[in-house]
Amino acid sequence: MDIPLDLQHQQMGYDRTATMFSPQGHLLQVEYAEKTVRLGSSSIGMTCSDGVFIIADLRIDDKLIVPKSANKIYEIDSHVISSVAGIVSDARVLIERAQVLAQQNRVTYDSPIEPELIIKDISNLKQQFTQYGGARPFGVSLMVAGINNGKPELFTSDTTGNYLAYFANAIGENDDKIKEKLREKYNSNIKIKDGVKLALEILKESVEKKFNIGRFELVYITNDGKLTRVYGDKLEEWVK
Repeated sequence: MDIPLDLQHQQMGYDRTATMFSPQGHLLQVEYAEKTVRLGSSSIGMTCSDGVFIIADLRIDDKLIVPKSANKIYEIDSHVISSVAGIVSDARVLIERAQVLAQQNRVTYDSPIEPELIIKDISNLKQQFTQYGGARPFGVSLMVAGINNGKPELFTSDTTGNYLAYFANAIGENDDKIKEKLREKYNSNIKIKDGVKLALEILKESVEKKFNIGRFELVYITNDGKLTRVYGDKLEEWVK
């Protein structure tokens, strides 16, 4: 049955603004932003007994692009990293804000910032863009991992501005399938090396024939605060 013209116009009104609830109680522009995130490249984050890591799919197939110029994992501070899924240019604004916040904390308090303060500030800004007119929501989810007083922490912020702490999580393409596998196979006593191997196995299952270890990026932080970045083919050593 065709939808009456006046009802179509009414639905289009809810669709075109990020600040108006639909009759079903949805902010449609925010939900569209979430769909954008699910089109983004996959990232897996995991807290381990000896630290925390994030592994991300750079999704670069063009040989003309310098891989290191297309990072999906960013260093917020020497003890905090973040990966993104969705519109990377949106994420860059949030990442730079987080980097400034971390620097200000060191200058003001002479101490490293807690990872949760970073994700909370980013989430507050994302929430504002779902509430005020004249701007669209940020089309990006961020995963923030770091060390806080020698303990690994992992947080994820969605397009609504909500955030939660996780033991292990995934964002981007096939995130539901990846999280199902993580629920089955993750345990809190896992080491970083075994965790990376598990993450790569899950990613290989999720992308199937498209899997190429050379297009992945790994950043991990040990409990003593040492940050290490591993690119592409060097990840081969982690799956032996």
